[in-house]
Amino acid sequence: MEPVRTERNGAIATVVLNNPQKLNAMHKAMWQGVRDTMQDLAADDSLRCIVLRGAGEKAFAAGADISEFATERADAAQASEYGALIHDAMQAVSTCRHPTVALIRGACIGGGLEIAAMCDLRICGESSRFGVPINRLGLTMGYGELQGLVGLVGRAVTLEILLEGRIFDAGEAHEKGLVNRVVPDEDVEREAYGTAERIAAGAPLAARWHKQFIERLTRPAQLSREEWNRGFACFDTEDYREGAEAFLEKRKPQFKGR
Repeated sequence: MEPVRTERNGAIATVVLNNPQKLNAMHKAMWQGVRDTMQDLAADDSLRCIVLRGAGEKAFAAGADISEFATERADAAQASEYGALIHDAMQAVSTCRHPTVALIRGACIGGGLEIAAMCDLRICGESSRFGVPINRLGLTMGYGELQGLVGLVGRAVTLEILLEGRIFDAGEAHEKGLVNRVVPDEDVEREAYGTAERIAAGAPLAARWHKQFIERLTRPAQLSREEWNRGFACFDTEDYREGAEAFLEKRKPQFKGR
């Protein structure tokens, strides 16, 4: 069984965390698969959106596969190397040029929540569950894993999640800012792919630039003149001319990513 499966429908790709017999609990090959798959998809100019999901309907990912800890994370040295892999995988999701949508059904726990936090948007069902109960294992979340969660919900909420280690429902996850939208369980797939289709219908260069601009604004350094001017590069693209003409002609624009 492939640890990470990729599906394609036009300009939308789906990345599937594929360990359903263990609620998609993340093991080493899965982290490697996420890293390699996302890096490959990022280089594909024909893509416009990526949906990340878990196999089956019971979980996005229910944390780490603890059965491999004795061989893969037996001590601090091993854990450091493993943590570098996790960080690389999550950065591959976070820095992907294309917009990403997490389709969340069921459990989104531990490493699953870490991956979802790195996506641009998160859509879940009403019965979804969230949390990081690693305090029960005597573990910490490393810096490379904390980055996305702190960036998404801030210091206080991240501390609450880690210090209490409790599992909470979709409504609370929405209140905390962990998810963008909560829908009935039967509508999660329709809503997530509808979102991906709306993203894919937009100008792909504009979507990629918006991701870059917003990421840059999270850094405190003052914008350079070159960075400031990059905010207007869209006006030199074919997509801008097509979008403006289509609006005036009252037709659907046909963006080419140029």
